[in-house]
Amino acid sequence: MTDVKDWIDSVVKENDVVLFMKGTHEQPMCGFSGRVVQILDYLGVPFQDVNVLVSDELRQGIKEYTNWPTIPQLYVKGEFVGGCDIVTEMFQNGELVKLLADKGIPHRVPQQ
Repeated sequence: MTDVKDWIDSVVKENDVVLFMKGTHEQPMCGFSGRVVQILDYLGVPFQDVNVLVSDELRQGIKEYTNWPTIPQLYVKGEFVGGCDIVTEMFQNGELVKLLADKGIPHRVPQQ
């Protein structure tokens, strides 16, 4: 499991925005992953997707990496942001756009 955690750590640190999800950006395999993809796409945020369905070891490894039981998991500049509910809430109250701006991540500002 150490190899998987090392790999996860490198992906999180090497990419500004990473979404560990069920499926891919182009083909989410669960509604929660799909919702986070929709939010990131709406904001025009470039991100790296990681399909946790490719291996049980990866799916379990990401949960242990953050001590967070659910997928999807969003990381911005190496920092764990949260899962679908947290990302959705942050999007709705403007915190996600503020976080992206504070971290220097390119994004569109939604119209009020």
